[in-house]
This record gives sequence, structure tokens and C-alpha cells, in this order.
Amino acid sequence: MQGWIEGFQESIDFIERNLTDELDIEVIAAKAALSPFYYQRIFGALCGVTVGEYIRARRMTLAAQELSRKDMKVIDAAVKYGYDSPDSFTKAFQKFHGITPSQARESGASLRSFAPLHIKITMEGGTMLDYRIVEKAPFTIVGVKRPFNSETSYQEIPKFWDEWLAQGEDRSIKGTFGVCLDMRGKNFDYWIADLYFPWEDIPEGCETRVIPGSYWAQFPCKMSNLQDVNTKIWSEWLPALQGYKLMGEYDIEVYLPPEEGSEEMSVYIWVPLKKD
Repeated sequence: MQGWIEGFQESIDFIERNLTDELDIEVIAAKAALSPFYYQRIFGALCGVTVGEYIRARRMTLAAQELSRKDMKVIDAAVKYGYDSPDSFTKAFQKFHGITPSQARESGASLRSFAPLHIKITMEGGTMLDYRIVEKAPFTIVGVKRPFNSETSYQEIPKFWDEWLAQGEDRSIKGTFGVCLDMRGKNFDYWIADLYFPWEDIPEGCETRVIPGSYWAQFPCKMSNLQDVNTKIWSEWLPALQGYKLMGEYDIEVYLPPEEGSEEMSVYIWVPLKKD
């Protein structure tokens, strides 16, 4: 576990050393020996902000410190911290600090600061997280997909589901699976899908995709605690995992009808693994 945490901290240190340069998520993730997909998932769970939000907050913090010393022009700060124009820099600065860059140069200006992150795992009493590891052969899904950005996916994916569910019971795909696939930098595809069988017709507007065979860590939860379980997977369970490594650049949510005696849908989070 300690080596895993050290690798993740090295990625944050790399961000800090290169805040005035263009930062590539693939290079950052490689510092932690993770794919961009999993790196961004874990970063959000551990740090409470996205990678992009962290970088912007740190740049705004440093820019304000330099401007407050009155030895830097606004246009120079905009260029140094990666903004295309003074106007875009001013808008971002005002959103973060509540004042303009010019006002930050005035004596006594009130500024916000976002400190560098330091990752530490502390034991403060055990928390129970049920799971099982199973081996599955390849299987095929059929469904609809839409591209999302990791910066806004937590807000936008539920809207995708709302749109699909609004079609009612006659919709061609019921929505057994929610699948994150094909990470491209900060972008990825999210599928609403069902299990596909070769003798079935593919509904109009849908596609199929083979999910590779692997070991899967399966975590049961409910809709009411899905986000809480998801956070614990990346921030508590993964750092302590032994004997397995993350596999691929995808994970799956499984939505099943309520069990007998329950009115709440059963949900599983599946994380693909390979033996270490």
C-alpha cells in the first residue's frame, strides 16, 4: 500500500513542479503507474476535487500571490499560467478569488489560497465494505453511448439516464449496465446497456461492445449509497488491495430489480482486475 501512495504523491508533486507548463493527464497518471481513466477516478475520491479543478485552483493561488507583490502585470500572469487572453484569465481569477486581478494588486486585498495536496492514508477505525472477486468470461453488451468529460461527468451522466428513462417501459434498452469505456485524455464514453446475445437483433441507434474476460471485484450497494461506496472503493479498498492490480480502462455499474421484500433497486459496482 505504501508504494502505491508514494506513486500517487509523486504525480501530485509532478503537477506542482509543472504548474506553469501544459500538463497532460497521460503523463501525470504515468507518474502513479495508473491509466488516465483510473487516475482521475482515484484522484477525485482521494482529494475531493477533479484533477482539472486542482490544477486551476493551484494556478490561481500562485497567480494571486505574484500579483499581490505588484511586480507582475496581469497579462504576464495570464500567459504564465496558461490562459489564452487576459480576459479569460480575469474571468477565471474573479470566479476563484471574488475580485479581479487588478484588485489583487491593491494593498489589503482579500485572496483565497488552495494548498498543495499531500496524500496520507490514516487508520481511524475500520469501515466495512462487502465485496467478492469472481472470474468472468468475455461478454457482449448492447446499448447507447455518449461522450463525457471527467470534469463534469458526475453532473452530466445522471442527466443522460434521466433522458433515457423518460422513454418509459417501451424503450429498447432497459439499462442493466452503466459502463465507462475508452478513456481519451479527460474524455470517455459512457454506455447505457443490456446483455447482448448473438441471436438477438440490435435495436436501432444502438451498438454492441465486447467486454474482455477478467477477474471482477463486485461491490453490492443501493442507489442511496452508490457514491459513498464508490468513494470507499478508490480511497480505502484499492490502497489496501493485495494480489491483484487494476485491469483495463473501464468499470461497470449493474442495476438489478429490487430483491423480494425491498422497494429499492440493487446495484453493483464492478471493477476489473488481474492477478499481481
